[in-house]
Amino acid sequence: MPEIEIRPAIATDIPTLISLEHGYSSDHVWQMDYKDEGGTIKVTFREVRLPRSVQVRYPQNPQSLADNWSARDGLLVALIDGEPVGYISLAQNPQLKATRITDLAITRRLRRQKIGSALVLAAQDWASKHNSRRLILELQPKNHPAIQMAKKLGFELCGYNDHYFANHDIALFFSKWLK
Repeated sequence: MPEIEIRPAIATDIPTLISLEHGYSSDHVWQMDYKDEGGTIKVTFREVRLPRSVQVRYPQNPQSLADNWSARDGLLVALIDGEPVGYISLAQNPQLKATRITDLAITRRLRRQKIGSALVLAAQDWASKHNSRRLILELQPKNHPAIQMAKKLGFELCGYNDHYFANHDIALFFSKWLK
């Protein structure tokens, strides 16, 4: 595997980043169970293996991402041999001293090559340098590959939000405290 370079995005990266395949395939989903038992509400998530792999569309229109990126505090790009092959988008919340990872995409042919992990680790450094104490990933419950990566990197489930994404999917939030 060639060396991965990570740097802040520049304007000429944007068309390539938009053209990345943002969808993914998954063999598992995190299913939410909700129970109201006499004043006690219980919400649980369980990992369920699907009968076959499904192709999942990205919850946002990739063509509108550039508009969203201009409102973000950070956009880091992974390059191999000078070519952009993935990115991570960051939004700070100074009051909470937290940084959210709002988008993470890797070109399909290079997935599962640790590029996503390298971007998340670079985001940790970026967040620490920008006075964040916590890094938060927002993921779809169908995004099993990203959930597995988050868990391997020490992130823990810290909450959810129903109808969070534009497609009305649930968002799962995984967080990690920074040193």
